Amino acid sequence: MMKRDIRTSDAFGEARLIYEQASRPGTDFVSDITDLQRSADGAWVLFTGTIVADLDQRAVTRICEHDLDDGSMRILTDGPNSDRHARISPDRTTIAFVSDRDRASDFQLYYLDPQSLRVTAGPKVDGWVEYCEWSPDGRRILLGVAGHGADLSSGQGAYTTVEISDDGPAWMPQVIGRPTDAMRRSAWIVDCATGALSCVSGGENIWEATWCGNHHLAVIGSQEPGEGAWYAAGLSTIDLATGAVTPVYQPVSQIGVPRSSPSGRYLAFVEAICSDRGYVAGDLRLCDLHEGTCHLLPVGAVDTSCIAWQSDEALLIAGHRGLETVVSSINIRENRVGELWQSAEMTTAQITATVLALNDRHDFAFVCQTFLDRPRIAAVRGGVLQVAPAARGDLAASDACAGAVPVHWQAPDGLPIEGWLLKPHGAPPYATILEVHGGPVLHWRPWWLGRSAAALMLLRRGYALFLPNPRGSSGRGQAFAARVVGDVGGADTDDLLSGIDHLVDTGIADRSRLGVTGLSYGGFMTCWLTTRDSRFGAAISVGPATNHVSHHLLGNIPQFDALFLQDHYTNLSGSYYTRSPLLYAHHSTTPTMLVCGDLDRCTPPEEALQFHNALLENGVTSVVVRYPQEGHGVHGMPAAIDFAARSVMWFESHIPPATIRETPITPSNGRL
Repeated sequence: MMKRDIRTSDAFGEARLIYEQASRPGTDFVSDITDLQRSADGAWVLFTGTIVADLDQRAVTRICEHDLDDGSMRILTDGPNSDRHARISPDRTTIAFVSDRDRASDFQLYYLDPQSLRVTAGPKVDGWVEYCEWSPDGRRILLGVAGHGADLSSGQGAYTTVEISDDGPAWMPQVIGRPTDAMRRSAWIVDCATGALSCVSGGENIWEATWCGNHHLAVIGSQEPGEGAWYAAGLSTIDLATGAVTPVYQPVSQIGVPRSSPSGRYLAFVEAICSDRGYVAGDLRLCDLHEGTCHLLPVGAVDTSCIAWQSDEALLIAGHRGLETVVSSINIRENRVGELWQSAEMTTAQITATVLALNDRHDFAFVCQTFLDRPRIAAVRGGVLQVAPAARGDLAASDACAGAVPVHWQAPDGLPIEGWLLKPHGAPPYATILEVHGGPVLHWRPWWLGRSAAALMLLRRGYALFLPNPRGSSGRGQAFAARVVGDVGGADTDDLLSGIDHLVDTGIADRSRLGVTGLSYGGFMTCWLTTRDSRFGAAISVGPATNHVSHHLLGNIPQFDALFLQDHYTNLSGSYYTRSPLLYAHHSTTPTMLVCGDLDRCTPPEEALQFHNALLENGVTSVVVRYPQEGHGVHGMPAAIDFAARSVMWFESHIPPATIRETPITPSNGRL
C-alpha cells in the first residue's frame, strides 16, 4: 500500500531539490516568463515573471521589464499576491495591468507609472479581470471579466473560481440548476478620463474580445456561459455607440485569437478543431468588415496560433509545422507569405507558439526554450537571432538527458507519424516510458525539462522518455487533426503502439520494461492502452476520462465528448460505450496509479475512482492519488513535488531500469 505521507523519502527530497534549483525560492529570481509586450521604449519588453517565495506555497507573478540590447532585467511591481498582464498605453506613459493585491484571486485593474513605478487602482468590476487592452487612441480600456463562479479552462486547472457571497449555515443545501450569471464572462469598458465603467457584452457570454478600431469590439461569444458552450461560440462585432451586435462568422470548428488591423477594417482569427479553450492552432482566416467577406489566408503547412498586425496590409504570425515552430510575415494585398524564422530544436514557452511584433520591419521577440534550456527572452532583429544569456548556476538538464532526437515511423495504415525521444546517458536498450500528450489536439515540442522533476529523475535513472504526436495532434494541418474526430481510441491507438514497436525493433526500447503515462487525453489513452495491450509493466494515468457517459454528465465540457466521439450516450452500442476504458478494465493486467484533483471540473475525480475500482475487482494492482487542492493536473507546490516522487517510485517498483547511471541525488548526497 502506498503511503500517504512520503515527505521523508529519498525521492521526495530529490524532487524538492530539483525544484529548488529550478526556482531558487526566497530570492527575486524570475523562474518563468510569459506574456511579452512592448514597453515604453521599443528596445525593452514587458513580461509577467514568476517568482517563488517558498516551495510550500503557490508562486506569485510580477510585472517585469527586459532590455533587448544588453539583456538586463528589472522587476517593476511588488504585489502582494500576483501582478500580471501588463499593457502599455499608446502614448507610452501608463502601464495597465491586473492584480489580486487587494484580495486573493480577485484580479482588478491597476495602473503603473513606468518612470516612478507608482501604482494606482483602477475602477473595480463585479467579477475578476482576465485581461485588459487599450483602445487605439488610448482613451479607453477594454476589460475581459469573469464572474466569481466561472470555470477556468483545462490548461488553467479546470476548477471553478470562488463565488464571493455569504455561505449561510453549514446545514444549508447547495442548489444546482442552469448556469448562473456568476459563471458568465463579459466585456467592460473603462473611460480613462472619468473612470466610468460600462458593460458592453450585448447579452452574450464573451470568451475573447479585442478592439476593432476605437468604436467597435470584435468578440467570440455564446449565449450560454458554461465552459462547454465555447465549442460552438461565434464571432461578432459590437458597436459601442449603439450596443448593436453584428454576427461576422459562425464557424464549423472552434475559433480564437481575434486580432484587428490598426484601422479596424480587417479582422484576422484562427479556426481549428480544438480540444480545449485557449489552445487554438489551425487555419488563418481574414474578414473584411467593410466588404462583409471572410476567406482563408494561405500560410503554407503551418497551424497558426498567434497573430500580430504590423500595418493594415501586413501581419506577423506564429505557429507549428510538424516538429517545427515557425514565424512568418503575410502581405494580405498580395497574398504573399515570407518565412522569417523556424526551428525544431527551439520553440516558444507557451502551450502554442506566441510571438511579439517589435515594429513594422519584421523584428519580433518571443520566450524561447529547448528541452535542455530554461525559458529566456529571444529576439530576431534584422534577421539575426539574439537570446538572453543563461542564468548562472542554472539547473543542468543535460546531466540527466543525453539528448532529444526526432523519431519518425509509419502507422499500420501507412500514415507517417513523428515524435521525440529523450535519451538518458548510457547505452540502449532502455526502459522506456511512453508519455501521451493531452488534447487530443495538442502536440509535443521542446519544453524545458526543469519544469518536470519526474522527467529529470526518470532520465537520471536510465529511463528513456518517448513523446509521440499521433493523428489528431497539432502541427500537421486540419485534415490530420480531423483524423481523431469520431475515432478517439481507434487508429490513434495504433499510432502509439506502432511507435513503441519501432523503438523496440531499432534496439532503443527494452520490450520487457515499458511504461505509459499521460494527462487528460493522455490519461484516457493511458487507461485505454492498458486494456488493449499487455506490454506495459506500469501505468500512471493523470486526470483521465474513463467512462464517457459519466464524463459527459459530470464534467463541465460535455460538448467535448459529442465532438470527438461523434455520438450520443443514448446510443447504447455507440462510441460512448465501445471507447470507454472502464468497460474493458477486465482486460487490463497493468499495475496502474491514477492521479486526480478534487477541484477538477474537466475530468472529475470520479473518473479515476471508477477505473481504480474496476481494476481492483479484477485483481489488478491499482492505487488512486487524490490531491484536495488541485484541479486538472498537478501544478501547485508542494503537491507537484509529491506527484513527481510518487511517479518515479511507481515506475521504479514495477519496471526498474537495468542499471542506474549514478546514485540519484538526495538531500544527503550532494547538489544538483
